[in-house]
This record gives sequence, structure tokens and C-alpha cells, in this order.
Amino acid sequence: MINEMEKLALLARLEAKAGKEQQVADFIKSALPLAEAEPGTIRWYALQISPSTFGIFDTFGDEAGRDAHLGGEIAKALMAHADELLAAPPVIEKVALLAVK
Repeated sequence: MINEMEKLALLARLEAKAGKEQQVADFIKSALPLAEAEPGTIRWYALQISPSTFGIFDTFGDEAGRDAHLGGEIAKALMAHADELLAAPPVIEKVALLAVK
């Protein structure tokens, strides 16, 4: 059953440039206070998928919260550092949550 408070999510995949893996890890970890300051972001996860692939997964109650996050400080900072840190543009997918525990 879907939690009525968490209906939507974003899944972002980030591929670090060779030699920039630790900087990407540090960057996404440092974004936690920015996520905590977003009232529309219910949960926010920074993850490492492989040695050079990282991700951010976050959940929202509505489209307004998700859109605010996409236009927020984390996205701005990520795009400002993308050329320096990432091997390719981030892949950001809007997803619907089917079940939440």
C-alpha cells in the first residue's frame, strides 16, 4: 500500500570522472543539510552504486515538492560542478512510488 504522504520520487545517477570519485561522494554527502531544509522533500538518500557511480533518491508527497527540489539549491550546485566532476550529464528520472514501508 502506498503511503499517502510519499507518492513521488526522483532517481538521479551520477557517473564520476576518473579520479573524481571521492569528490563526488563528498559533494553529495555535503548536500544533506540542503535537503533537510526543503519542506517538500520527505526522504533523501545519497548512495554509491559502484566505485564511480553514485545516486540520489528522494521522495515527495506531491509534484510541487518534487519541482521545488528540482529547482532547488542541490540541483543548482550539482549543475555548477557537473563539468568538473561528472563523466556525463546526470540522469534524473521522475518516478512514482508503488509501495512504501
